Amino acid sequence: MRVLFTTSAWPTHYFSLVPIGWALQAAGHDVRITCAESQTDTIARAGLTPVPIMDGLEMTFASRLARYQRALAAGGPYQPGSILHPLTCEPLRRLANFDLAGYRAAHREANLDRMRVSCDNVVAHARAWRPDLILHDPQNVEGVLAAALTGVPAVCNLWGFVGTHETEPGLGIVTGDHSDSFPRYGLPEMTADMITRVIDPCPAGAPPMTTAERFPVRYVPYNGVGHAPDWVRAKPADGRPRVLVSWSTALSRVYGQHSYLLPTILDALSKVDAEVVLAATPADLERLGDELPSGVRVLVGCPLRLILPSCAAVVHHGGAGTTMTAVLAGVPQLALTFEAEQAMQGRRAVAGGGGFQQDGTEATAELIRDQVTALLTAPRYAEAAERLRAEALDRPTPAQLVDDLEKLVG
Repeated sequence: MRVLFTTSAWPTHYFSLVPIGWALQAAGHDVRITCAESQTDTIARAGLTPVPIMDGLEMTFASRLARYQRALAAGGPYQPGSILHPLTCEPLRRLANFDLAGYRAAHREANLDRMRVSCDNVVAHARAWRPDLILHDPQNVEGVLAAALTGVPAVCNLWGFVGTHETEPGLGIVTGDHSDSFPRYGLPEMTADMITRVIDPCPAGAPPMTTAERFPVRYVPYNGVGHAPDWVRAKPADGRPRVLVSWSTALSRVYGQHSYLLPTILDALSKVDAEVVLAATPADLERLGDELPSGVRVLVGCPLRLILPSCAAVVHHGGAGTTMTAVLAGVPQLALTFEAEQAMQGRRAVAGGGGFQQDGTEATAELIRDQVTALLTAPRYAEAAERLRAEALDRPTPAQLVDDLEKLVG
């Protein structure tokens, strides 16, 4: 069986596909992944085959532009500095300080042409390679288009607790066809209703919202390549609980410097009786500088799946990969979130009592300290996190999912 994956340019969205790709390859199937050029090395390092023929806007820029457009459409009072200039990343004192009409006049057609070329490339590849099945990301339309034109089944891979048919504002993770490629090929306009099957990696008690047929699967954490030092494999020798801090490298490029909560989090945890471990990038360390408290253990390049099992709590931004990895490790969570998708990831992950979800704009050092202290001292949080982990482990494995996909193809 030939299986074609299409994925967005967010590496963490692709990460959720990796164990499924491994399972398909282990079963003897041929897997290819169409992607943007920027994803080539990330995909290849996981032992899968990239086909870098897709294009589109850089993802953090697209997110800034979308935030600006939503703020403009909402009207009403504007809080100066709350929206970033889509091009420069500088906080806008007034929304009028970005010339949206001028940007569209200068770049709209070129951007749309990039999207059309991406769609055409994936369609051409699918027609030439003739896959039996297409698995696609919710945030690209190329897979849906190619499946419709080649007549093969398509399945949308969800990366976390947010589904294709959410009703709350800001949770529309299915990208529309802004390039009019569907009508160009004689198809109806792309909508979320065209997604009729989804791979659902969530515990049964916290399902993402969708009208599509669900293919349940156990989430298998993959957070990129890397290794862990010896001390990570055991709990702290001094008997204190270990708290992991993990933060987004992209969040402040979309929401601004106020969303970079690492200094506040680390200050709060410096007054908690725990071993604090920071999963950091080199850019984090450079940015923190003298604000990195003494005593914080720093991990650079260590996948979260290797460190979380020895932790008693984790503080993070609500990203799907971190949230789901913590669920599978049975670790209580504090999610400090800035966007609707992150907030929903956090709320559904802790709905059974395994932690807290908190609006990041309201997160003070005192609040963080109090909530982490509760996670470490009240057994009910660890017990709830363990129950959710048991639910997650009760889902079919990726190998069992392969059986279901083979039956779908027939």
